[in-house]
Amino acid sequence: MQTQLPQRTLLSLVLSLLFLSMAQATRGCSSSSPQLLSQLQNQANITGNTGSLLEPYILLQRLNTSALRAACTEYPVTFPSEDTLRALSKPRFLNTVHATLGRVWRQLGALRQQIPKIQAFPELERARQNIQGIRNNVYCMAQLLHHTLEIPEPTQAGSGTSPSISTTPSIFQAKLDSCRFLWGYHRFMGSVGRVFREWGDGSSRSRRHSPRHSPLRAWRKGARRIRPSRSSQSPMSRVKVPR
Repeated sequence: MQTQLPQRTLLSLVLSLLFLSMAQATRGCSSSSPQLLSQLQNQANITGNTGSLLEPYILLQRLNTSALRAACTEYPVTFPSEDTLRALSKPRFLNTVHATLGRVWRQLGALRQQIPKIQAFPELERARQNIQGIRNNVYCMAQLLHHTLEIPEPTQAGSGTSPSISTTPSIFQAKLDSCRFLWGYHRFMGSVGRVFREWGDGSSRSRRHSPRHSPLRAWRKGARRIRPSRSSQSPMSRVKVPR
């Protein structure tokens, strides 16, 4: 016979779990900007590799021919171009990455419904988990910048758009569309990784050229420490050079 907990006990348990999850989410964000930036760069580089998702999909759907591989990149799905991403401010860039990855995550969920034997494609669920991890780190980086993530306006891609299809695509066409989407996703993540790397390079240059660490400032600081002694300032200690 099952015993029912009092309503107050259940409410206390729910609140305890809620505060516990909030505390874990708070501890999940790193307070080190360089460490978080390094994680984001590594995550973007890994997901930008086509071997993590696109290549297994091509093999699974039997698209592994030179003609079909070329078709995957013929009409790429619209993603923000690298030039567009590089021109954005840091808050705007984080907004764009966070929102775009949210769209990719939902699209991968729809793709999962199209694959009969999902057990043969474990890379798909792994990719969705990686996307969630990247979005969490983007959120943490925005917190370090004292910025609240918002849904950005659609940005124009620099190369190509998806062909509009008015009718329901065939199974083969759906495979090609998904292949193009995955290729565009990998290319987008490669661009994101390079932009994050430029962030790190810029921070390193600014630290190296900071006035606080400049040789001139250090020399001036040392010069202020060296004060002439009283004996060197007295008239008796001065030596006159004969003319």
